[in-house]
Amino acid sequence: MNEIFLDTETTGLSVNDKHRIVEIACIETNDLTPTKRIFHKIINPQREVPEEAFKIHGFSTDFLRNKETFDKVADEFLEFIKEKKIIIHNASFDLGFLNYQLKLIRKNEIKRNNIIDSLEVARGKFPGSSNSLDALCRRFNIDLSKRIKHNALLDCELLREVYINLLDA
Repeated sequence: MNEIFLDTETTGLSVNDKHRIVEIACIETNDLTPTKRIFHKIINPQREVPEEAFKIHGFSTDFLRNKETFDKVADEFLEFIKEKKIIIHNASFDLGFLNYQLKLIRKNEIKRNNIIDSLEVARGKFPGSSNSLDALCRRFNIDLSKRIKHNALLDCELLREVYINLLDA
């Protein structure tokens, strides 16, 4: 079975405040080796991007204004992840946003049965330690020099390296 490493960037931290996705990235692997199939979209959230979020990912309201909206990319995204094991760091966050936006456009939510949360795996192996993606990269000596801002595609690549190291830890 192929795996998908998935990450999102958003306008904020909570769907309760009607925050939305601004970037979705997925890297497909087969036995954890990249297949070269990638899904990557920058998305118009149809709302303002708060300054705090802009500082994290660098996507401004003006930059996102002419991008596709979530409803235009949802079917392609769902087809890309269909019947694959999905690996996400802090899955409740990303799935919360994805399922919120899928619900808004009357699409079925993503089920948790094919989801592996690498944050839960890390907490099981390193209880009491910081298990953020950055902290795990430092723990496993994974190069973070390209990570100036949060970027979903780069974070998927980093997550793949972290996950492989977690399996060996």
